[in-house]
Amino acid sequence: MNIGILIPAYNAEKYIKSVIAKTQAITSYRIVVVDDGSTDHTAEQCKSIGIDVLSHSTNKGKGEALKSGFIYMMQHEFDAVITLDADGQHDPQFIPAFIQAAQADQYDIVIGSRMTDLKDMPFHRRLSNKITSLLISLRIGQRVEDSQCGYRFIKMDVLRRIALKTHFFETESEILLKSGLMNFRIGHVPIHTIYAGESTAMKLVIDTLRFIRLYLSSFFW
Repeated sequence: MNIGILIPAYNAEKYIKSVIAKTQAITSYRIVVVDDGSTDHTAEQCKSIGIDVLSHSTNKGKGEALKSGFIYMMQHEFDAVITLDADGQHDPQFIPAFIQAAQADQYDIVIGSRMTDLKDMPFHRRLSNKITSLLISLRIGQRVEDSQCGYRFIKMDVLRRIALKTHFFETESEILLKSGLMNFRIGHVPIHTIYAGESTAMKLVIDTLRFIRLYLSSFFW
């Protein structure tokens, strides 16, 4: 299986080279970084070590960064993509577990689940995650343990079949809703997440409103 590693990045110069080095220590799969209009040296850091970089001229949102990466992966005929964040919170050592789960159980999407390692997750994020995961699970008729985790394995067949319309963090929920409603199989692998005081671009109120709008619109697809 030809698998690509996709890392959406925004102002991640502090972490990106470390994330790439740890990923390369685990796998030889091709790594593509989407620099979403960073104002620091994220793109230069990647290019200096020979990593392919897709660049947005301005910051468009994580969803747009993911979509740019997905289009690139489809154009280059990858069979699947693994997405992980650029801030060091996703440990690349779990990459083989994603692939094993997808192959052994024939999952179309495999999501990293942090549900057994919540002690360091901020309370508001834990609560938001539980609510959105429950709502998505009820909507698609499949259990989704950690809907907000961006560490995922996704087959390209899924991405070719769904049309993504959102732009920001809610795109990760849109993928689950649309693929689940089309009966693609969703599985999980347990992971731990590394919190080291990283800032997050996720704005609780506005991203909650975006999720609600997306969720309600799913009843009219």
